[in-house]
Amino acid sequence: MKEDRADLARQTMAFVLAGGRGSRLKEMTDIRAKPAVYFGGKTRIIDFALSIAVNSGIRRIGVATQYKAHSLIRHIQRGWSFFRAERNESIDILPASQQLDNDNWYKGTADAVTQNIEIIRGYGPKYVVILAGDHIYKQDYSSMIEEHVNSGAKVTVGCIEVPREEAKGFGVMAVDDKDKILDFVEKPADPPAMPGNPDMSLASMGIYVFEADFLYEILEKDAANPDSSNDFGNDIIPGLVAKGGARAHPFSRSCVLTGMETEPYWRDVGTIDAYWQANIDLTDFQPKLDIYNQDWPIWTYSELLPPAKFIHNEEGRRGQAVSSMVSGGCIISGSSLYRCLLFTGVKTHSFSQLEGVIALPYCEVGRRAFIKNAIIDRGVQIPPGLIVGEDPELDAKRFRRTENGICLITQKMIDELEA
Repeated sequence: MKEDRADLARQTMAFVLAGGRGSRLKEMTDIRAKPAVYFGGKTRIIDFALSIAVNSGIRRIGVATQYKAHSLIRHIQRGWSFFRAERNESIDILPASQQLDNDNWYKGTADAVTQNIEIIRGYGPKYVVILAGDHIYKQDYSSMIEEHVNSGAKVTVGCIEVPREEAKGFGVMAVDDKDKILDFVEKPADPPAMPGNPDMSLASMGIYVFEADFLYEILEKDAANPDSSNDFGNDIIPGLVAKGGARAHPFSRSCVLTGMETEPYWRDVGTIDAYWQANIDLTDFQPKLDIYNQDWPIWTYSELLPPAKFIHNEEGRRGQAVSSMVSGGCIISGSSLYRCLLFTGVKTHSFSQLEGVIALPYCEVGRRAFIKNAIIDRGVQIPPGLIVGEDPELDAKRFRRTENGICLITQKMIDELEA
């Protein structure tokens, strides 16, 4: 008898790879892993993968952590503690160096799963979906799992459709008209096109669906191979492609569109520019990513805080925000915001002006400061009168400034200004 999607999801365990630093985010990941980086006003990046799993009907989840994992672990403990064992639900945090040998950190993405095989086996899943914990998107994994089961493939690889020119920075799949993966090419100069669509390519999303018993088998073989880097992208997937057992699943088939969304949305927010843009995009009149629709919610840890407050109402000293998102606990005191995204507990003082600013939790902006096109890290105290965004050369000397003119401001940078 054919199983429906809900049944397949209940038989699946999600394994989230959340150990990466995300070095291209520079100082933002000095004290936290990339999946723990704040996003969208109140969530963290990892909340998207976890929420998708829950919304897809998957109730058994493992999260592999490694680099600077404390804030990530604390966030999961606080925000994801609603799983109930008596309902066959669980979320396990799986730090590196806890399995096998004490000094054995995860060598690669495949090794992260291999070290936890016995834990996965203990839950007895029939299928395992491997997920990256550092992308922003909405998807129904149950649709992808169903397609995997019906196809008889050894592995199904989630792929995002991207313009061929942009695909040069990804691992790209060459597929036939039945989605069988013929070749996997890492960062090709001439990316292979999709069948019937010469302007688009299929890039790997780092999402893989396996039958659990087969996954255990190939991981144990990989672990015994001294020449392997123990990585899905470098070793496991290319090996299965060579044997003809890999199938592509285009993201457009299972992406979730809610509210005003008009096209599939997937972002790797792994650079300062990409992170800034994806957050600022949420302030648009019709954002490409809808985080308001409760039919597909993004779950997270939410602090108990009062609503945002806007005070003072005189010319030049009016608390106001236009095309902006302002989170709970914020106080906008005689300041003006335009196209800004403020996380929890941010305070801005009189006569300050912010434009294109992402302010992480508990920042404070002093009087008469002017900040444009910037990311302010958590807890930073912006001194009165500071001007950012008008003098590119001066900004580059004081802060982390990208070629696109986005400044990352940390407390250490502010302290060095005042030293």
